[in-house]
Amino acid sequence: MDLASANEFVRQKHRHHKPVVGHKFSIGLVDSSEVVGVCIVGRPVSRHLDTGWVLEVTRCCTDGTKNACSMLYGTAWRAAKSLGYKKLVTYTLPSEGGASLRGAGWRCIGEAGGGNWNCESRPRIDTPDELRQSKFRWEVA
Repeated sequence: MDLASANEFVRQKHRHHKPVVGHKFSIGLVDSSEVVGVCIVGRPVSRHLDTGWVLEVTRCCTDGTKNACSMLYGTAWRAAKSLGYKKLVTYTLPSEGGASLRGAGWRCIGEAGGGNWNCESRPRIDTPDELRQSKFRWEVA
């Protein structure tokens, strides 16, 4: 799936995230010729993980179709692995249980991140309040 189409799905359906700027690849999940979910995979946001061997699921979004998230996470890992990557990571909010990730074989590494990207020395658009809390990092390798 191309990035513009995946981003449009995210814009319409994601609960708290906006579309992304770039990606390595995107995946669309189709049921009866209708897109029911997308997964966007890109370089890791954390510069410490950006080794050239790691990718990050930056968006996973569905319309609520049963098992769609697990299918997308599993497919994203198989695609990344076939391209030679050694690890795939993603982050969830504490309010998100992670059942889809566990179902796809991922494991929770622990708490990570939080805060606001905007600072005086590096002005950015403010991070929404619900995204400033610490998150859980998940990975599959």
